[in-house]
Amino acid sequence: MPKHVSIQGFKGSFHEVAARQYFGAKPDLLPCATFAAVVAHVVNGSAEAGLMAMENSLAGSILPNYLLLERTAVRVTGEVYLPIHQHLLALLGTTLADVQAVHSHPMALRQCGEFLDGHPHWKLVETDDTGHSAQLLAEHRTPGVAVVAGAQAAEQFGLNILAPAIHDDPHNYTRFLVLERAETAQKDPLADKASLYFHAPHAPGSLAQVLTRVAAHGLNLSKLQSCPRPGQPWHYGFHADVEFDELAQLNALLHDLAPVTEELRVLGAYRRGHWNTTEIATADASAATSPKAA
Repeated sequence: MPKHVSIQGFKGSFHEVAARQYFGAKPDLLPCATFAAVVAHVVNGSAEAGLMAMENSLAGSILPNYLLLERTAVRVTGEVYLPIHQHLLALLGTTLADVQAVHSHPMALRQCGEFLDGHPHWKLVETDDTGHSAQLLAEHRTPGVAVVAGAQAAEQFGLNILAPAIHDDPHNYTRFLVLERAETAQKDPLADKASLYFHAPHAPGSLAQVLTRVAAHGLNLSKLQSCPRPGQPWHYGFHADVEFDELAQLNALLHDLAPVTEELRVLGAYRRGHWNTTEIATADASAATSPKAA
């Protein structure tokens, strides 16, 4: 169990919730303003592990974080799927008619597009973190400001849930990856998922050859994300997640992919995370009937 875990965000953030879900209460959390700082703590050893959001089921992938995986000396050792319940929080006594601006992380705002579009006169202000937005509102008590954040932030900072469950889809999840320093990360013999990075020749059919070989091995390709290759305009590398039953299947796939790729790396092999849609429905119903909801 690590003693220190770096996370992006602050008290009341979803990163904090995801870290506690995965690691429990024992590790000290090192809050970071940026994802690059999360990775830096892991690489320099000031944190034994880090937790970094990679994608949301509504807002999509966080592309800069895939580049961090690709270009830094970290290894993926686990994943967390966290149900995300976005609420509109405000100071006690604030009504919807009082709201003039809504502050939150850009990914959180994107997850609530339909609700926010229904209030076109509100100014949307992008911030570094959902929890930090809630903290600043509680400290500065700025009239007319609301924030998009989770119920944990409302409880942490004494804010009112003005409008519960405002995300566009009730099945809203964020996927986080657990990171460790590449030099010291231990292999997991029970791993059943791997994150890969590859690029293939810039020629017709090269990506198809890779996908055909993955399919031939009967493995599930659960993610495929293209990322630009610096210095080579319109050339792309790919991040792929594959699921398997035994490590021998992964090794066989890697052997077959080598001839059709120019670069092929395993960014980590780990046990796959799981999600439960019942958790989201239960939590949203609870928020809607909470005494803080108004």
